[in-house]
This record gives sequence, C-alpha cells and structure tokens, in this order.
Amino acid sequence: MDLKVPITITDELTDEVIASTGLLNLASGAIGNIAYTDYDPDARGLPFESEDYEFTSGMLSNAGKDVEFKIEVNRVTGEYSVSASELLEIKVRAAALFAGVSGKDLLAKAGGGAAGGSTPPPGGGRYH
Repeated sequence: MDLKVPITITDELTDEVIASTGLLNLASGAIGNIAYTDYDPDARGLPFESEDYEFTSGMLSNAGKDVEFKIEVNRVTGEYSVSASELLEIKVRAAALFAGVSGKDLLAKAGGGAAGGSTPPPGGGRYH
C-alpha cells in the first residue's frame, strides 16, 4: 500500500524562509509533489542550490497538532526524503500526538507484545 500524507516544507536560507507543500510517502520516506508558495524555482533555482541554503524541515499537521521533522535533500538529484530512523520517529510521534497512543505502546504492539506470561514455568510446564 502506498500511503502518502500532506506535509508543509520549509527551506531555510540565511535571510529567507521558503515555504512549500508536498506529499510524504510513509512507506519509503520519499517526498514528492512539491509546490512552492510565493517562490518561482524556474526563475530563482531550487532553494538548496542557493549559496546561503542552511537546512530543510517538514511538518505533519492534524487537527491543530504538529509533528516537525528533518528533511534530507539530495543536492545532486534534487530529491527530498526522510531517513528511515527519522521516518520511524515521525510515525511514533504522530501516533502519540494524533491518536493518544504512547510510543511505548506502539512499539510493544509492533513487536508482538510478548508480555503476558506465555513462557512455561521451570519443570516442564506444570505447576507443583
């Protein structure tokens, strides 16, 4: 399944902040469909090509709650993405913030939830 969520992207330059929107693929971490707000990349070039480019961040929002994260920019290909570890962090933080699920609960469910006494006692599995 290909699950993409809308995000806000911020490219930080020394004296300017360039805003855009895009779609974050929650399976791969790839970001596509980038649309700049009040910025013409054809006339000015892509933000990361500027000499005073500093970094790029993203924000996932839902019902007035936000999760901010770091975006990696491949300066050779121009692709925006989120690293695997950052993507996991986004999912855990979003679940906690948006659904009220704790990161610990989410990880326990993802790992099969081994708590609950399914290990047999010493002595062949019988209580004496």
